[in-house]
Amino acid sequence: MLLTAGSAAKLLGTSERQIYRWVDDNEIPCRRVRDQLRFNRTDLLEWATARRLPVHVDAFVEDEPDDRPPSLADALRVGGVHERVRGSDREAVVLDVIDRVVPASVDRELFIEVLLARESAGLTAIGDGLAIPHVKNPIVVAGTSPSVAICHLDTPLQLAAVDGLPVRSIFFVVSPTIRSHLQLVARLLRAFDDRAFHAAVVRRAPLDELIGEARRVEAERPRTSDGEDGGAE
Repeated sequence: MLLTAGSAAKLLGTSERQIYRWVDDNEIPCRRVRDQLRFNRTDLLEWATARRLPVHVDAFVEDEPDDRPPSLADALRVGGVHERVRGSDREAVVLDVIDRVVPASVDRELFIEVLLARESAGLTAIGDGLAIPHVKNPIVVAGTSPSVAICHLDTPLQLAAVDGLPVRSIFFVVSPTIRSHLQLVARLLRAFDDRAFHAAVVRRAPLDELIGEARRVEAERPRTSDGEDGGAE
């Protein structure tokens, strides 16, 4: 889906002026269509993930109403917290995580093959010992309930994090559609911008506490409706 500069600003919670600044500095992915700037929403989410920028989930309001995921809190309840995930390398970790989070009815061998073929097993290390799924590498299982699982590793994993710290906790998203995957990753990014939610994840808080923090984050409205206060200047 291609967005205008205004829609891109809404997605990233900033101003159009800041979008054009990023374009002028060649910092943000964009293209020209008939001499007009256009932005791919998936590319923007991936770009925001790498920079730990919050994403405004209200930018998804025009999506198909029947293809919306539950709240992040509900998805966390479905996915759960998984302690002591085993493995000293990414292949072993992926094997254990798949056994825990992918429904039994799904071809696990296929998912393992696909994930291991991707750089860093389809994960983005975002710092503070945390990693989330690549925006462009969704785990899509038709007919399942969207879920977000938190997997705490027995052995920290090196995934080239921006702060150099090894990954200790991994989020895995399982979605019925690609759109649901994008929406849930957007919700995760927004939640990580909240200090209390972020701190709860880092200290490995129990599931009920994480669900409560997620509900609070989702209940709070953005500081402004036009995004002028949400971006870097």
